[in-house]
Amino acid sequence: MTTSSERERVLELQDLIISSESVAEFLGHLSSLAATTLSRESGSTVEVGVTLKRRRRTDTVAGSSPHAVKLDRIEQQMGDGPCIAALRVKSTVLLGDVRSDPRWPAYQAELEKIGCYSTLGVPLEIGEDSSAALNFFAGETNVFTEAVVREAEDFADIAGRALRLAVRLGSAQNLADDLKAAMQSRTSIDLACGVIMGQNRCSQDEAMAILGKVSSHRNQKLRVVAEEMLANISGAKVSTHFDG
Repeated sequence: MTTSSERERVLELQDLIISSESVAEFLGHLSSLAATTLSRESGSTVEVGVTLKRRRRTDTVAGSSPHAVKLDRIEQQMGDGPCIAALRVKSTVLLGDVRSDPRWPAYQAELEKIGCYSTLGVPLEIGEDSSAALNFFAGETNVFTEAVVREAEDFADIAGRALRLAVRLGSAQNLADDLKAAMQSRTSIDLACGVIMGQNRCSQDEAMAILGKVSSHRNQKLRVVAEEMLANISGAKVSTHFDG
């Protein structure tokens, strides 16, 4: 059963999707909301970085602050740590105290130098060829108690669904842009065919064949040949329009 706090969080994330102009911008807003949520739950200041994994490469793509981005990038430079491990095993990975945990000594030493003493990596599922993780950082040890970890995982579950939606909407927009560009190209070709039909008193198929021969002879795309032809006739660069 969905609680009122979960509904509020879903609405917050939906608002972020609507207000963000790109998936990258959405991830920036998401990291800030995650930091606010975990800081409130833990009673400590928590910063958040977002790591994206595509194929075998991981990279820091967003953070709740410039310091959070710096912290997240340390792990990318080292090549391993809680966040990268979380992406690998697709499960939450906790580093409760950088001074006593034996798993990533070099990485933990770098964190200690800049006053970060505990981290938490929580994976987000995006799709088959990519995934992401939230990397939580705190300036104290043992901040991420069972209750705080549970809150982080609940947040990540809802955030992951929102992120998948944001990615799909972004892909849909790219597809719409591609279709619009294709329709604009088609308009140029149709206009050029009309000119050829008028000049040669031929059919549309014959005009398209003529345009195709010129394209092949010049080793240029059909659209480019059509646009150059229209520009030569009009004496200016031709701009086609398609209202999609």
